[in-house]
Formats: sequence, C-alpha cells, structure tokens
Amino acid sequence: MTKSSPTPPTIKDEDVIYKVDTELVNLNVRVIDRNNRPINSVLQNEFKIYEDKELQRIEFFSKSEVPTNYGLVIDNSGSLRSQIEKVIEAGKIIVATNKPDDETLVIRFVDREKIEILQQFTSNKTDLSDALDNMVIEGGQTAVIDAVYLAAERVSEYEKVRDKDDRKRRALVIVTDGEDRDSYYNEAQLFELLRELDVQIYAVGFVGDLSKEAGFIAKSPQGKAKAFLQRMATETGGKAYFPNDVGELAGVAKDIGNELRVQYSIGYIPTNDRKDGTFRNIKVVVDDGPNKQKRIAITKAGRTAEAEGSVNPTKPSNK
Repeated sequence: MTKSSPTPPTIKDEDVIYKVDTELVNLNVRVIDRNNRPINSVLQNEFKIYEDKELQRIEFFSKSEVPTNYGLVIDNSGSLRSQIEKVIEAGKIIVATNKPDDETLVIRFVDREKIEILQQFTSNKTDLSDALDNMVIEGGQTAVIDAVYLAAERVSEYEKVRDKDDRKRRALVIVTDGEDRDSYYNEAQLFELLRELDVQIYAVGFVGDLSKEAGFIAKSPQGKAKAFLQRMATETGGKAYFPNDVGELAGVAKDIGNELRVQYSIGYIPTNDRKDGTFRNIKVVVDDGPNKQKRIAITKAGRTAEAEGSVNPTKPSNK
C-alpha cells in the first residue's frame, strides 16, 4: 500500500486574505552601540540604505513609536512542561507593554496537527491574558517550523487588505526549545518565506535541556536548535534570547517589549523596479556618533521582489 503524502498544517480560519502590492519598501531598523545598547538619537541624514549595493533615496522616516501587530507563538509541547507557567507570565509582561494601537495574536502549537489561534488580533489586554491562561501542555512531535511559517503569514497579511499604506510594524515572539521534530515545511521553505515577508522575529529559546552531543558531521540537537532560532532573528532584524533559567524570563519579556518599539521606521522606493522575483540584499549603514561612537544598524537581510504575473489571493488555512 502506497503511503499517502503528508498534508500541509493549517490554522483554524476561514478567511481568504489578499496580498496588496506597494512600491514603498518599509524597514524597521534598530540601532545599537558596541555593547548592544539601543541608540535613539540618530537623524535621517545619518542613515544610508543600500539595495544590492546601490544607494537608495529615503522617502519615509520616523523615530516615533510605530504601532505594532505581533503574534505570541508559544510551544505547548511536553518539552516546555516545567517552564510553561513562567512562559505565560512572560507573555503577560509583553502584552502589558502594548500601546493603545498595538494588536496581538496568540497562537499555541504542539505538532503539525495542533497549531491553534487562542486569540485573534486584538488590543484588549484582558482577552489576551485570558488566552495565555488557556494554554495547556500536550504530548506531540513538536512542529516549530510549521508554527512559525503559518504565524508569519498571518501577521504579515493582517490589515494589508484594509490599508495598502499601512506602516504598522509586524513581529513574532516565539517561545520554544527550538528543536523541530515533525514539521510539514522544512527550514529552506521557511527562510524562503521569511525573505518575502516583512516580519521581525524575536525568539526565546529554552535549549538547555537538549543534548550537547554532536554527531560525526552534524551539530548537536542543542547547537542545531540554537543556530535555527538565531538565524530566524538575524535574517529578519529581530533578536534571539537564550535564558539559562526561567527566572530570567521577566527581564527578557521587558526587553522584547522595549525592542518592539524603540526602532526607526524607514521607507524607500527601490531604484530597481523589475518584477523578477529575485532576492535583493539590503544593508543599512549609520554614521558614527559623537566622539566616533560606533553605531550599528540592524534590519532584515533583504527582500524578495515581486514576480510578474504572481498570484495574489492566498489562503493560509481552512482547518
């Protein structure tokens, strides 16, 4: 008997979402010093944006707080059993930092068959707190990649259909041990998607309980999980945290809340307007500050240009 092909994972939802094209490329940029401390005093003329090494003209610039749509994506598999209460508490700390125009989505995941939205996007902190309290640990083969894939689609598309000029920041906060055991999608497919989307990822990885034993040519489970979470954060202009103890979570949550808002929003219309579906490298450079202070800009690694004749409607799920 021939084994049937696995079916893609889904999130419970019946809405068809449509992509809306826009010329302006929006970047969310963090600026830090050599000690990883945020710098909030950079002026527009001190930024330079390059796309494939070509200098771009900045059309939009803001250093004020921009509203954020973000998803809390939390591992509810057995590997987080001992940390779940502190994880829920950390989620509430992040939600407590929300401004009135921020909206948050809450997703729990176990395996590819159980990726669930506990709370749709809302600014109601009570509803978000109640959703976090409804998290329950279950056994299953953890599907981290699938959860991130579906959540990134959902956060990226939210509200685009209502306002093509929407400049809200989009982000995911993912809490997991980072070890994927049974996802439908693979890492290559996930990172291809992330290059197309405008979503920053903040990863909190509890990798300490994973084995440090490496194979002859392969990384250890702990090393692989850590590298995966770090790569997601780096390529999207976010940040990865690896707490050694659940007691560090409160501080991590406050830092994430701060990172989500202490950023610069910069937009440019690319000089290369070809719709060829190619990946374009992006680099942001900041002039040195007073007394030759080194200032480092952090943003997503690039973008995938629209392809001519690409299909617009997309349905993330219909489970």
